Amino acid sequence: MNPKLDSVLARLEARFPGEVTRTPTQDQPTFMVPRDSALSVFEYLKTDEGFALLLDVLAVDFFPARPRFELVYHLYHPMDFLRVRLKVKVGEDQPMASVTGIWPGANWPEREAYDLYGIVFDGHPHLTRIYLPDDWDGHPLRKDYPTTGKRSD
Repeated sequence: MNPKLDSVLARLEARFPGEVTRTPTQDQPTFMVPRDSALSVFEYLKTDEGFALLLDVLAVDFFPARPRFELVYHLYHPMDFLRVRLKVKVGEDQPMASVTGIWPGANWPEREAYDLYGIVFDGHPHLTRIYLPDDWDGHPLRKDYPTTGKRSD
């Protein structure tokens, strides 16, 4: 592995002992982060470690598991060309803290997760639908969303 990345990951685990859990992967280092401490971990990675770029925020629906959703954050360190992935489990009725205050580019990916999955991001500057009309009923990427469409009778 990359020695620079190894030292960053070691500092991350030392700074948040027992809070970040490394997950085995094939492509890039991945950590599970508790929802309540995720914002602190993200702020640390940006301000102290230089992960200045949030590449994406993705949502995954693991219905019927509880907590139901997993948010996946891909971070990039532009000076050292390092990548790290962080995952946060979020329940159906649990809001996640918005990271738009750390990375303004999270605005649209968080809105996308809200629109298509119904995940609420506390502190988001404009959490509204991005693809679907405002009066749309439901969130179409949820696994329990009806695939046959709405009834018209």
